[in-house]
Formats: sequence, structure tokens, C-alpha cells
Amino acid sequence: MLPGKGFTPTNGYSTLSLSDAGMLRAAFGSVLYIVLIALLSLGISTAVRDSAVGIGVVLGLLFVFPTLLVMVSNPAWHRHLQQLAPMNAGLGIQSTVDLHSLVLSPWAGLGVLALWSAGALILGALVLQVRDA
Repeated sequence: MLPGKGFTPTNGYSTLSLSDAGMLRAAFGSVLYIVLIALLSLGISTAVRDSAVGIGVVLGLLFVFPTLLVMVSNPAWHRHLQQLAPMNAGLGIQSTVDLHSLVLSPWAGLGVLALWSAGALILGALVLQVRDA
């Protein structure tokens, strides 16, 4: 199973080489993905100021939105919505094989997630200034 996913066993062990550019991108990109998800969560939590609502909005955005994409029957709309979904776009950074099958390139997907995070932080800052001023 592992050789089919890009991992080649050596002496009975599967090795992950960080000298490969794809592996480096996936490793550092995964860290950036987690940081961007944390910033997205911070922005949304600041805007709503209720932990339960904040958790619900973030989880809904990350998990329910991609699930609802299954109901979109138009292929063009489905592809555009997949490109806009923060989790779908951001997780492309972890791909090391079959990059042509992704809806966005790995770095472009991480850029979409960065835009979601920046938007959430800006919204949180504006709501915080208006509400608490």
C-alpha cells in the first residue's frame, strides 16, 4: 500500500526523505496549515465572543461546508466551491503525489486558507473595536 502512495520501503522500513521537495513542502505546509486554522479560529472567536458558537462556526466551516458540497450537482459550481472551501483548499499542501488531481495547486490552496484567516481576523478586529469601544 505504501509504495503506491509514494513511499518506498528500504530494508523493510518505509522511509520519508525530507530531502525531497514535495516532502519538505508537505511538512512545512502542514505546520502553516495548522497555524492558519488557529488564526481563522481566533478571528471567528473574537467576532462571536462565545466559545460554543465559535467552535460551532469553525467546525461548520471546516467540516459541514465540504460535506454540503456533495449536494451541488453542477460540476462547474462544485469545482468553484471546492476551491473556496478552506479545509479542502488548505489540505492540498499535504499532497505529495497526484498533484494534477487537486482543484488548486498546493500553495494556492494554502493561500485561499490564508485569505479566510485574514478575513476572519479583520472581522474579529472590527467587531471587537465596534462592540468594545
